[in-house]
Amino acid sequence: MFAEQKRSFRWLDLLLLLFLVGLAIADPIDEPHKQIILLGIAVSQWVEGRLVAWKPVRGPAYSVLIKILLSTLLLDHTGSVGINSSYYPIYYLPIVTAAVYFGPLGTLLWTTLASALYCSYLIPALEEYELTRSGITELLLRVLFFYLAGLVVNRFAVERRRQTEQYRRLATELAETNLQLEQAQADARRSERLAALGQLSAGLAHEIRNPLGIIKGSAEMLSNKLASSDPLTRELTGYISSQVVRLNELVSQFLDFARPLHLERHEAELAPVVERALKAAHEQYPSAPVRIERDFQSAAPRLPLDEAMAERVFVNLAVNAIEAMGESGGTLRIAIRPSAFDGRPGAEVEFRDTGPGVSETMREQIFNPFVTTKRTGVGLGLSIVSKIMDEHGGTIRLETPHDGGACFRLFFPVQDHAAHEHDSREPVRSDEPARLGEQARTAP
Repeated sequence: MFAEQKRSFRWLDLLLLLFLVGLAIADPIDEPHKQIILLGIAVSQWVEGRLVAWKPVRGPAYSVLIKILLSTLLLDHTGSVGINSSYYPIYYLPIVTAAVYFGPLGTLLWTTLASALYCSYLIPALEEYELTRSGITELLLRVLFFYLAGLVVNRFAVERRRQTEQYRRLATELAETNLQLEQAQADARRSERLAALGQLSAGLAHEIRNPLGIIKGSAEMLSNKLASSDPLTRELTGYISSQVVRLNELVSQFLDFARPLHLERHEAELAPVVERALKAAHEQYPSAPVRIERDFQSAAPRLPLDEAMAERVFVNLAVNAIEAMGESGGTLRIAIRPSAFDGRPGAEVEFRDTGPGVSETMREQIFNPFVTTKRTGVGLGLSIVSKIMDEHGGTIRLETPHDGGACFRLFFPVQDHAAHEHDSREPVRSDEPARLGEQARTAP
């Protein structure tokens, strides 16, 4: 396509050069200034595309101005009196160029400049000739045809630009739609895999839990019977019980991932739920050197939430952030603000930490089951988080801030039955250092 366009432009340029050659061999053929000026017009036309590409904003104006000046000079060297020169139609070249590159107002301004320069030859002509009524009519017709040609060409050029912009927007929308379709197909395939994996996990978990109960009960009985025995035996039976408890917790995670969720929603605010989650995370890591920065906007709407499930989501993200920042510590910024996604109103919760972040390869599969960057754990936490968000009709996205770390953005939609009224007070910000578990500051 581009090759055909280039070939077409070369043919058009060649045709224009042939027409200029025709003007060059027309009378007065022995006028060297005329030939030089025609050569300048040919060169300006040939390099016009490169000039516009080099200077997209000013290039068109430079091109039109150069052609107007060269056209004015050409009239001065092709007639005893410039205004009587038969070459006056050369002004159509800069006028049409202006009509192609500019809007209606720009076309009128450039045409006015060309007409004014053409009419300026009337001043020296009046010193030798008398301006008759027919001469005024002829001059007026020539100038009016300048404007008519410019406006007609500009109308088609503007319409072409409008259609080109419309096609560009349609192409952009089509590309975005294709991306959304591909994402939806990927999500559907992922959901199918997760459903099959969930059924398998549920079956295995139920089969494993029963033997675990027997092992634990047997270990406790053995420990009671050998209470007076040597310390090594008691220690070993204690290991058995503790590892059974650990396996039982792992089985519980499998069941949580596999079983369908039944949300018990009621209208609630996000800020208290987030605060409870921070308190729970603080209880797990009471000495973590992590500073909490809160940005809870009171304009965030009340939402239909299963508070227990939502709290579980926030606890998981807070704990992940604390573990990612490690012993060196850092800052966990949490924001709650009104938002909209895919045309739906709601609220956005942002968890942003200053840890090492998530690698590009892991980012694509971070919400898949059994994917984890930790040395311990099975990688079901974020999968369960994603599942809870899906059940709420929301979304969760992982972003990588330019200054490092990881940023999870969660969107909770407002359903039709949810209240849309909210407090109009100013946003509440607390950027001062705070320890995990402290309450958010509230506006007076």
